[in-house]
Amino acid sequence: MSAPAPSSPAIVDAPSLPRQDEVLTEAALAFVAELHRRFAPRRDELLARRAERRAEIARTSHLDFLPDTAQVREGEWQVAPAPAALNDRRVEITGPTDRKMTINALNSGARVWLADFEDASAPTWENVVLGQLNLIDAYERRIDFTDPRTGKAYALRPADELATVVMRPRGWHLEERHLTVDGRPVPGALADFGLYFFHNAQRLIDLGKGPYFYLPKTESHLEARLWNDIFVFAQDRLGIPQGTVRATVLIETITAAYEMEEILYELRDHASGLNAGRWDYLFSIVKNFRDGGEKFVLPDRNAVTMTAPFMRAYTELLVRTCHKRGAHAIGGMAAFIPSRKDAEANRVAFEKVKADKDREANDGFDGSWVAHPDLVPIAMASFDAVLGDKPNQKDRLREDVSVAPGELIAIDSLDAKPTYEGLRNAVQVGIRYIEAWLRGLGAVGIFGLMEDAATAEISRSQVWQWINAGVVFENGERATAELTRRIAADELAAIRAETGDEAFAAGKWQEAHDLFLQVSLDADYADFLTLPAYARLTG
Repeated sequence: MSAPAPSSPAIVDAPSLPRQDEVLTEAALAFVAELHRRFAPRRDELLARRAERRAEIARTSHLDFLPDTAQVREGEWQVAPAPAALNDRRVEITGPTDRKMTINALNSGARVWLADFEDASAPTWENVVLGQLNLIDAYERRIDFTDPRTGKAYALRPADELATVVMRPRGWHLEERHLTVDGRPVPGALADFGLYFFHNAQRLIDLGKGPYFYLPKTESHLEARLWNDIFVFAQDRLGIPQGTVRATVLIETITAAYEMEEILYELRDHASGLNAGRWDYLFSIVKNFRDGGEKFVLPDRNAVTMTAPFMRAYTELLVRTCHKRGAHAIGGMAAFIPSRKDAEANRVAFEKVKADKDREANDGFDGSWVAHPDLVPIAMASFDAVLGDKPNQKDRLREDVSVAPGELIAIDSLDAKPTYEGLRNAVQVGIRYIEAWLRGLGAVGIFGLMEDAATAEISRSQVWQWINAGVVFENGERATAELTRRIAADELAAIRAETGDEAFAAGKWQEAHDLFLQVSLDADYADFLTLPAYARLTG
């Protein structure tokens, strides 16, 4: 891909990596710099608007559909028709873009692979650059991998058996400190999008597909408008036909749940669907209503199933909204990691996965997520049973669904309470995940589940909320900073016993412990755990 380069490309300040020159070309860095100069100021304004909206929620403990955009919700319009490569999305696998995962995900049998530069990837410079390189190599069919431990070799299947890639850049709040323009770090979203689009837009068109994206942590239709303007500019700048880009927006913030139609409308020439991102959605509810009193206190995260009334309201509204506008509705994650040793645990977990995917398919979703290749056949069977030979069920309009504004935040409609074991689990998972993240791993198996950054966010947010709400557990103990520190100290000792002194010392356990307590106990709640964590990330 070549394009006329404006002056002053983005400046790279990082140790050299193998083959980085194939990704960090002068023309690609010039394109990233142009994106930064045009769009970073608007991104900054929108981040400021997030803070204003959060302050308003703190004052009112209320959200509603926007009165100023009623004409959008009441109007007659549709998103652009899905391209052939994205028309059937019945199973999507998620995961980071390391070399082995790239091959396994493309070969998994899923229709789509969410190639993740966001929550499933710790943004070390190596992960950012080599992840881009792995995707280029995959499209050029020059990717292979041999596991140094087992000697097992991995290679791509024939092209018609590979999943379609939908790439997820970082959220708007994150910076890429190794790339600067005019003395400022480039937003991570623009770095990820810019490098990927520059190198692969034409490649993907030549393969009969296109540059498709998942947009994370969107909080408003104005943020969707910014993305749409970026797509229009990028396509024009590189001579790609308008409408080639397709974007699926994760509805994983509570504010976005009130603007689903407006988000699709802003992206309508480039929209392909919405996704129900469960863990970040719960994190967003806690974050926004963390000081709203007892009625907004969320119970243990594992007690909040998709059948909870406020979660049903969210998912049913998403399906109705998508199908009303001709877009795909994509369901949530099955995070279970099958065990090679425990057949009974697998049987029980597979039954739960099947029930979850059956429910989504019967509710009208057009597809759903899994985190492990072994779950692809289970999810596929659920959707095959409902779809048959149809690529989707967008014709199922779900006009029976009517959701009132208060139903989306009726947290107290769930008959469950925080438990002491829930606090202990939050501390355990939070520390274990952060330790892996600080070592550069974003997708981590913990206690049989594939966890990503959203897991740590909900864990530390619940600890913060429970302490500040004065929650009393079933054993009579009150959620306090002192209790949390005691549980964290016990967990650190247990990890040392589990790993041995040498492995413990080689890890980042103390640092993870300290960071988890910082973001769980500080009076000033950090908007995102990954902001202070990024400052500690080496590489």
